[in-house]
Amino acid sequence: MTPMEFDFLKTFLKTRSGLVLSNDKQYLVESRLLPIARSSKLETLSALIQSLQKGGNRALETEVVEAMTTNESFFFRDKTPFEHFKETMLPAMLQNRATRKQIKIWCAAASTGQEPYSLAICLKEAAAKVGGWRIRILGTDLSQEVLEKAKTGLYSQFEVQRGLPIQLLLKYFDQKGDMWQINAGLRAMIEWKKLNLLEQFSHIGEFDIVFCRNVLIYFDQPTKTEILERIAKALPDDGFLVLGAAETVVGLTDAFKPVPGKRGLFQKKQAAQTATRPALAGATSRLAVGATTLR
Repeated sequence: MTPMEFDFLKTFLKTRSGLVLSNDKQYLVESRLLPIARSSKLETLSALIQSLQKGGNRALETEVVEAMTTNESFFFRDKTPFEHFKETMLPAMLQNRATRKQIKIWCAAASTGQEPYSLAICLKEAAAKVGGWRIRILGTDLSQEVLEKAKTGLYSQFEVQRGLPIQLLLKYFDQKGDMWQINAGLRAMIEWKKLNLLEQFSHIGEFDIVFCRNVLIYFDQPTKTEILERIAKALPDDGFLVLGAAETVVGLTDAFKPVPGKRGLFQKKQAAQTATRPALAGATSRLAVGATTLR
């Protein structure tokens, strides 16, 4: 792959997905795209790039973008965000949403589904508190392939061993040969949609909590700012934003402020400056689409 070909690929990926490739990532490009070149009967990576340059092959373009933007995920990844969910976010929602009894959560870049399912498990474990509440969890990702896997809720022994306590595995999964499948009740709690964060997403509605972890690190600063400000519009004043451990809003937007003592947890600036507000009245009915009532 020549320097000019690599430059084309960097521009192509940034335009399509927001991914910013540094010059030291050529090894990553080769490891992820060479298998695609071979399966497409293209002898070299240069031949694959030439095909992209010609245009017209949407299937190949999609495959390349998905290969370069697909990242690993595992259950209860990093633990801390899920502790914040149970100890800070959920109690706030139980107080502020007591009138309408509904919680809406969006997991952006949900990958193969472990994050949304981990949150669904947290809510099932808190059934005594949220029984009768309507729960909407939306998982989105740029890759249709990983979303299809997420929908099945089917994971290998290796995947369920990464971060999932054995008691939760036995409680919420059914063994299917060499695989484990999330039970039907948990799968029904989550709605899946293909979504590119570079595009407008106002159509998906408003959410109380947004998980957008380990995504912004791949974007340049203007793109990070734009995405964060659009996420702010999808949150009410007392909504929460969860970012990855290495991510921040500092220097990017004034729409959010860190929650003191809670790494990776942010609230709208208005909420950080005022006391907890009462439940918002008159939630629009379209936000309840796909919601599941916990029993």
